[in-house]
Amino acid sequence: MKKRKGSKLFRRYLLGIFSIVMVSLMLMSLLFLGIETSRWQNEQTDTLSSYTDVIAGNVKNLMHNYHDSALTNTIPVYILANNLNTMCTANNCDIFICDLSGKVILCREMVGGEIRNKNFCEIHSQYIIPESIIKKAENGQYSDVTLLGGIYTVNQLVVGTPIKSGSNTVGVVFASKSVASTIYTYIINISRIVLFSAVVVLIAVTLISYLMAYRFTRPLRQMSYATKRFAEGDFSYKIPESGNDELTDLAKALNKMASSLSVLEGSRRSFVANVSHELKTPMTTIGGFIDGILDGTIPKEREAYYLNIVADEVKRLSRLVTGMLNMSKLEAGEMQINAKEFDLSQSIIKTILNFETKITSKSIEVVGLESLESFKVSADEDMLMQVVYNLIDNAIKFTPDNGYIAFKLFSANNKAYFSIRNSGDGISPEELEKVFERFYKIDKSRSFDVKGAGLGLYIVQSIITLHGGEIKATSEEGKFTDFSFWIPVKQ
Repeated sequence: MKKRKGSKLFRRYLLGIFSIVMVSLMLMSLLFLGIETSRWQNEQTDTLSSYTDVIAGNVKNLMHNYHDSALTNTIPVYILANNLNTMCTANNCDIFICDLSGKVILCREMVGGEIRNKNFCEIHSQYIIPESIIKKAENGQYSDVTLLGGIYTVNQLVVGTPIKSGSNTVGVVFASKSVASTIYTYIINISRIVLFSAVVVLIAVTLISYLMAYRFTRPLRQMSYATKRFAEGDFSYKIPESGNDELTDLAKALNKMASSLSVLEGSRRSFVANVSHELKTPMTTIGGFIDGILDGTIPKEREAYYLNIVADEVKRLSRLVTGMLNMSKLEAGEMQINAKEFDLSQSIIKTILNFETKITSKSIEVVGLESLESFKVSADEDMLMQVVYNLIDNAIKFTPDNGYIAFKLFSANNKAYFSIRNSGDGISPEELEKVFERFYKIDKSRSFDVKGAGLGLYIVQSIITLHGGEIKATSEEGKFTDFSFWIPVKQ
């Protein structure tokens, strides 16, 4: 069975969310149970405190009414015993009164008589409250979860309230309640509620997490699929772009990368095709003419003519190889600027003189040489002269007979500006955008010279960029073509 793409990430994402939710629910449940347990204990403590306060108040009133200053067996206890019994039954607790020695003198079992008639209890008569607890209760209300000095075998919630006679403490009312008897039931009930709520929340969160995990991992699955297509050379696939988050930014970046790779791949294929064509054509011409001379097909009197053609093709191959080597060095960053100070205008004039024969043969008018400003720049002279040479050579090729070439050179804002304009058919806007591309040639049907390899302007732009400058081309069809560039005066 074919494994679903992206399922591992989807399961991990879902498992991660599920684990976080489970841990969060457990911590929340424990915290909730802790808070509820503390609240239950506070409520029970408040209830027991209210009972002990009532009993302490009743004893104080009885002592006042009977004019007693201490707990004695002369006070009728049936009212108190009944109160104790009622309170104990209502709250399922144990309430008793002891003197300052810790001996129990009144409890719920003493109902129906007076202390002198029933002065002991089989249960509470065995109780002796520790002195330390009595002391704490004397100083104020006492509350704790304790065994009460070993009286109880399981922990009890105990509250003690002092009985006052004037400013003196004459006894203590204690109320106790088994923690285990009620807290466990309370916790179980609370736990059931929490568990039920947790199950409902867990089901809801699981469904939501599943949908969110699927939604969040979907762009990643699409990106994974896209990168595999890109790796196979297919750059036509586009990742859907929706939203305004990091994944959308990544999708846009991948789509942009795919477009760039598509252009680069097209350029690479075009490069290989152009190089193959540019190398094959002169080599075929050279081979054909050489074979014709060797086998006698070309007569002796025409050999010189065809050998000149072979020489031109060899030079063309040399220029092509040199251009490709320079292009490779430029793209690899191996060509470094060897800056030195020189007179730019003088170097331009020297370069123009190399084309004197071609200019004269086409009766081209040269304009602007007389007004060239003489100033020095710090740059790579050989590279810049290659730029100027290529631009002049290009201008002469496309200037018709009796046309003109205009030069302009000036400086401004620490920049050297140079432009060359030639008359002629000009370049269409569509072609103007591509003139600096590798191996690009202007429409051959209108070209006066199609022997170039289409690398000249590409190398020109690379050299100018290497110097930190900029070059641009402007043209008006049927009138002129203008190439201009600027470079910093000092590198």
